Amino acid sequence: MALSAALARQPVLEARGINKHFGPVQALTEVNLSVFPGEVVALIGDNGAGKSTLINVLTGVLPLESGTILFNGEPVHFSSPHEARECGIETVYQDLAVAPHLDAVANIFLGRERRQPGIAGALGFLNNPLMRKETEEQLAKLRVRVPGLERRLVTLSGGQRQGVAVARAVMWASKVVIMDEPTAALGVAQTAMVLDLVRQVRDTGIPVVFISHNMPNVYQVADRIVVLRLGEIVTELDPKTTSIEDAVAAMTGSTRFVTKEVV
Repeated sequence: MALSAALARQPVLEARGINKHFGPVQALTEVNLSVFPGEVVALIGDNGAGKSTLINVLTGVLPLESGTILFNGEPVHFSSPHEARECGIETVYQDLAVAPHLDAVANIFLGRERRQPGIAGALGFLNNPLMRKETEEQLAKLRVRVPGLERRLVTLSGGQRQGVAVARAVMWASKVVIMDEPTAALGVAQTAMVLDLVRQVRDTGIPVVFISHNMPNVYQVADRIVVLRLGEIVTELDPKTTSIEDAVAAMTGSTRFVTKEVV
């Protein structure tokens, strides 16, 4: 039991002393962030705080300038998002990064298509029935409802497209799911569905990094809240003992918070 507890407290993904410049502008300063199994870590901050920059560095979109990234306790260096995905880290971007003119099955398996066994697969023939079956199972598991798997995503609602994007990330993510503004521009019902998906992912043991400007949404799903301001981690909040007003104050600097190392 002691060993299991120790493993549970080892971060799946960890950033230590991350710095990033864009010319003369320092976007990140000595940023430390830890992501543990089975939790939702909300990363919040005003526009320009460095949230997307940090995520892009962690997932190989931007090169690591200085500092260390640890994955399962070992130093790693992702030179591309593909390398991060190979390790089981999936990102749901604000613009979803879906192919709107393809259907749900094609989107979920895009770049990871299942081929038929034997010589047919060697010749490039796809196993469409298997991909459809696995898509149906994944959407059912996450309770994502779409009007038809053959429908192009462009014909679906925003919440349904978001559901497909999340389902794709969860299907291939074995370690971490990162969601960048997943409820932006969604209606009330669609937002509720996405927040429910976040909880379901967490309950499978896969941690979620949840980036949002919507403080009520953050307080509904977060287990921890990490606040970035002007490229620095200024504090970490417990949503059970703090309020939305506390979070806004930390983001804007209107109330003094003690800067702490996030571990």
